[in-house]
Amino acid sequence: MSDQPFNVLFLCTGNSARSILAEAILNRVGQGRFQAFSAGSQPKGEVHPYALQLLESLNLDTSFARSKSWEEFAAPGAPELNFIFTVCDNAAKESCPVWPGQPMTAHWGIPDPAAVEGSEAEKHLAFADAYRMLNSRISIFTSLPMASIDKLALQRRLDEIGHNLPEAG
Repeated sequence: MSDQPFNVLFLCTGNSARSILAEAILNRVGQGRFQAFSAGSQPKGEVHPYALQLLESLNLDTSFARSKSWEEFAAPGAPELNFIFTVCDNAAKESCPVWPGQPMTAHWGIPDPAAVEGSEAEKHLAFADAYRMLNSRISIFTSLPMASIDKLALQRRLDEIGHNLPEAG
């Protein structure tokens, strides 16, 4: 096993909320063992202000945050990716990007907090719920014994993380 950090890409449709939250979370809890990135299949071009507010309120770095296309990570010179997780919500009929190649992949779909309509409090709560769900999954992921688990067992665990989602609220 290399001393290099594992490169992880979080993919979503707009790269304005969920994937941005996941990138910030993993870069904090990964403690140098993981380097997180995020991108979208149809990037919005800006990060949702509620995502930035939430991250800043939790003292998470937001200097990295920009909405970008997943094509940046398919270009020459892009980081070699070890893991790719889609966080878009199939239940909402969103199109999730598909990544070709060798990285291990899993779908960790969660509802889009940016799509929530209602009061300001309800919208902020949706972002807090998305953060909580992502934080839970990422914490489980970072605790996996990467050096001692075989690839098939690791893939099974990655898929399980995406299916065992704590209930919102």
